[in-house]
Amino acid sequence: MAKFKEIFVACFIFAVASFNLAPLVGAKLSKSMYLTWGLQHAAFQGNGEDLRLVLDQTSGSAAQTKKSFLFGSIETLIKLIPGNSAGTVTAYYLSSTGSQHDEIDFEFLGNISGQPYTINTNIYTQGIGNREQQFHLWFNPTADFHNYTIHWNPTEIVWFVDGLPLRVFRNYEKEGIAYPNKQGMKVYTSLWNADDWATRGGLVKTNWNDAPFIARLSHFRARACKWNGPVSISQCAANNIPANWWTNPVYSRLSYAQMRHLSWVRKNYMIYDYCSDFKRFNGQMAPECFKNQF
Repeated sequence: MAKFKEIFVACFIFAVASFNLAPLVGAKLSKSMYLTWGLQHAAFQGNGEDLRLVLDQTSGSAAQTKKSFLFGSIETLIKLIPGNSAGTVTAYYLSSTGSQHDEIDFEFLGNISGQPYTINTNIYTQGIGNREQQFHLWFNPTADFHNYTIHWNPTEIVWFVDGLPLRVFRNYEKEGIAYPNKQGMKVYTSLWNADDWATRGGLVKTNWNDAPFIARLSHFRARACKWNGPVSISQCAANNIPANWWTNPVYSRLSYAQMRHLSWVRKNYMIYDYCSDFKRFNGQMAPECFKNQF
């Protein structure tokens, strides 16, 4: 496996007996998730290992995990909608609930056939988002399944595609910048119509003659701490990894090779960064924009 697997992908347990100590490893989609809307448009397949999401003019579809998690590596294989998918969004994200919710997003914005898909990443902390970074993909995500992983620990959040990091959000909480570390989050996935904004800012509308639109997920893995209520960082430790893995930069930051990959992706495939959009924010940029995120 790639080096990031050796460093980042691990089984997590709670270190206190009052919480569920068993890490969720290799759980099937059908056992980990349930359908939440568009039930007639979604189905678990492949002995429960696969999930088929469908969108047509009547409805989209969605699912979410039964459990909430605090920190871990959340990954799945996704095969996106082929052909003309303009106006559609396939979402895969973590989120808590309420007006002060935390959220970590992968959103795959559809395209006119022949154009590249756009990955929209975002993060909400205590109900505040507007931290979008967008990328084009360097492969055809509709031809086969690819691995999309959100790695979340007390030090940083990393978005991975096939083992390559494309974004990092580091914890600067001590400097007054909110970081998601106090709320458990469930994993959500959905396929829905967003032609009011998704493709060229809403200029390209969904062509329903191409429906039904189908996205597929497979081999969901949540190697993470199950969340049953408030817990401190010190109470959530990685299985078979030294205790200081959580806080020591030697264990929790990207390797030099991963940092080179990150620079390559951002140089060649990044198309939008909220930290560069001075017009949108009237020059009042988010404080993390002035911090190292590598």
